[in-house]
Amino acid sequence: MTLFGFSRAQTIAFGILLILIVVSPLVLYPIFLMQVMCFSLFALGCNLLMGYIGLLSLGQAAYFGMGGYITAYAVQSLGVTPEIGIVLGGLTGAALGTVFGWLAIRRTGIYFAMITLALAQMVYFFAVEAPFTGGENGIQGVPRGKLFGLISLNHDMAMYWLVAAIFIAGFLLAHRIIHSPFGQVVKAIRENEPRAISLGYRNEQYKWLIFILAGAFAGVAGGTKSLVFGIATLTDVHWPMSGEVVLMVLLGGIGTTFGPIVGALIVIAMENYLASFGAWVTVIQGAIFMACVLVFRRGVIGEIGHRLKQAL
Repeated sequence: MTLFGFSRAQTIAFGILLILIVVSPLVLYPIFLMQVMCFSLFALGCNLLMGYIGLLSLGQAAYFGMGGYITAYAVQSLGVTPEIGIVLGGLTGAALGTVFGWLAIRRTGIYFAMITLALAQMVYFFAVEAPFTGGENGIQGVPRGKLFGLISLNHDMAMYWLVAAIFIAGFLLAHRIIHSPFGQVVKAIRENEPRAISLGYRNEQYKWLIFILAGAFAGVAGGTKSLVFGIATLTDVHWPMSGEVVLMVLLGGIGTTFGPIVGALIVIAMENYLASFGAWVTVIQGAIFMACVLVFRRGVIGEIGHRLKQAL
């Protein structure tokens, strides 16, 4: 094992990721890259639930969207600095995750998924009616402000480096969680829950903590995104967003370290670069998804890793 608990292959992959983060703004639009990093962070949190504890949540949009709303409102109306706004977004996601997780973790399988979806829909209707969210108009014209009250984030590249720092910190945190003793227990619960219970572990508490962490990741991602685009809307809190982040995890490779990042890149790239095809974009997306499922049954990163192991 090497620094941060990375294997040799993961260290190389992480180094490549850092190089891409530094070089990519020279050839790609920074706003696109920031969007990818925000959704990658969102997918990393979802992957903690799906890939390591085995829980399919269809309500992650609630934490993502409300994190965005709270950050946008705090920065625009309360005048807080952007870093505090993002922290508030993360705390909002964690707080919702605490309550919703307590209600949901007592069920498994499709029942768990349906409960999370129902709770997320309650949040959506709250966002429609609540005065501070702006209803269907959302919160528009959100200022990026000054980091620590000193560094202006109005320039895209200044905002880019902030988003990159948040993304890298989130990635390292997710990796540490997975490879900590806590993470090993979580994976043991996924593999054989009755055996974990027999060993004395309180499974519901571990599930609850992972649920809260996933909510916090989503809240930070949503808050950061609202600053990048200067807007928080109902789209981010609606149920299709929950399906989209699940798709990112599945495409990249469920239960893999770098899979959620690759999945987010694929989905966001299609949304941005296939938009010119109009109504045909959904057909093209469907064909690409089918191809990925048929060729990469473990997800892109999962399949690559599996084939490398076979080759070695």
